[in-house]
Amino acid sequence: MSTPTSAARLRRTPAFADLPTLPDRDEHHAWDVWGRDDELGTLNLIGPEQRLAAARTVRTGEMVSLTLPLDEPDPGLFDERSSYRHVVEDTPAGHDDRLDEFYLQGSSQWDGLRHIKAGKHGYWGGRTEQDLAASDVLGVDRWAEHGLGGRGVLLDVAGHLAARGTPLAPDEPVEITTALLDEVAAAQRTTFESGDILVVRTGWTEWYRALPREDRLQMRGTIGSGFACPGLESTREMAGYLWDHEFSAVALDNVGVEVFPVDRAKGFLHRRLIPLQGMPLGELWHLAGLARACARRGSHEFLLFSGILQLPRGVGSPANAYAVL
Repeated sequence: MSTPTSAARLRRTPAFADLPTLPDRDEHHAWDVWGRDDELGTLNLIGPEQRLAAARTVRTGEMVSLTLPLDEPDPGLFDERSSYRHVVEDTPAGHDDRLDEFYLQGSSQWDGLRHIKAGKHGYWGGRTEQDLAASDVLGVDRWAEHGLGGRGVLLDVAGHLAARGTPLAPDEPVEITTALLDEVAAAQRTTFESGDILVVRTGWTEWYRALPREDRLQMRGTIGSGFACPGLESTREMAGYLWDHEFSAVALDNVGVEVFPVDRAKGFLHRRLIPLQGMPLGELWHLAGLARACARRGSHEFLLFSGILQLPRGVGSPANAYAVL
């Protein structure tokens, strides 16, 4: 079982407060930590040592899928992202199939480094639109070549709050603060190690799947107008927390990692984490089975691996993620 969160460890990166800021904005960036030609971002924190340590967390060999079926959420939440069409073709030997109009960010997925830019300051490393148009730089295939797998840690916020008698409302903009993350970690006796993949359960995906179809249909297209769900607070403090704990990636079971709607006065976590810190963000993960398995075992650490698509210039990828306990 993990030990309390106060365990000290040696830092491998500069503290968030010591990172430089953008020329005209008080926003810290990590572009020089691994060099401005870097294409991995915080996945640099996962190497052979971290993978071996992650393998040592396996006790029973139980494997749990962390992703939704490709046709969920059903219906999709964004008007501009149509549902794919699965076409099966007959062949002399049997069948071939393909997916038409398949959006890579339509189901459980990772946002890649081509997904979001920091306004005029560009993408990870300060790259411009012209840089991305002229080469395969920052495609998700770079992550696929390196591999996305290591020690995963689940913070079951939904389970913790329910046990406390204050369940999380899945259709309200509840901010998950750094203090709440620490509270859950302490209650679980979960420590963090450099390179960990942080997984946070809000219960949103489970709630959405259980809704009647007519209710789900009414939610389509409301992301920018009335949609609300719990998520990480979008503050600079949260960005610093994730950086200073040296997480290699963070994934949630909600729509966009951060709380919706986003408070513009606090800023957008996506615009801090992806282009400025180089951090992969996982969205719409399915964590009910993982939460049950961790509760049975009495530990919230596991080996996590994710099959990123080998897609040159890819902006995102289905997560294809599993936990082994």
